[in-house]
Amino acid sequence: MADVNTNSSQEGLNGEQPLQSLKDELPDVPASPRPSSGAKNSLAELFRAFAKFGDSKADGKAISLSQSDKWMKQAKVIDGKKITATDTGIYFKKYKSLKLGLADYQKFLEDLAKAKKVDLAEIRDKMIQCGVPGTSGTTVAVKTAAVDRLTDSAKYTGSSKMRFDDSGRGRGIDGRHDKPDGSGYVQGFNNKSSNDKSH
Repeated sequence: MADVNTNSSQEGLNGEQPLQSLKDELPDVPASPRPSSGAKNSLAELFRAFAKFGDSKADGKAISLSQSDKWMKQAKVIDGKKITATDTGIYFKKYKSLKLGLADYQKFLEDLAKAKKVDLAEIRDKMIQCGVPGTSGTTVAVKTAAVDRLTDSAKYTGSSKMRFDDSGRGRGIDGRHDKPDGSGYVQGFNNKSSNDKSH
């Protein structure tokens, strides 16, 4: 162990440059900013997100009244007392357009805040802090005895009974339409094979 190179901190293994000197020679490239999950979104980013929400063909450049109301309800700007959906409808329709771009939408917010005597900064802060569009208030399927009883296909009668097989799966088109068998007899005739065809 006496042969250990003592200046290995100055030189790399096998006479190569150490890593730190290579870093010094490379040009400084700024790291790309990564949005963290806790980072606040800007009003413009949320505008695009809500403008696309619920409309698969939207490009996010213009927002409709219903999308705006959804955003304001999620942000608790529309509280039913100070600002209502009727108020937003009145001031939105003053722009005589079904959708508003970001610049017009900010003017709409200013008009709404001025008319309802609410601080514009407070409205914007609430709208920014609410986050991206969500579906937190969706309806959940209820499992009760009444629902189980009404959806049990074994208890169906009449024509509804014909739409399901013994396992409870739907028969599809076969359960909804009677297909003619082409025998020449009416549908309810049971003795089709008893007639002699020699006549």
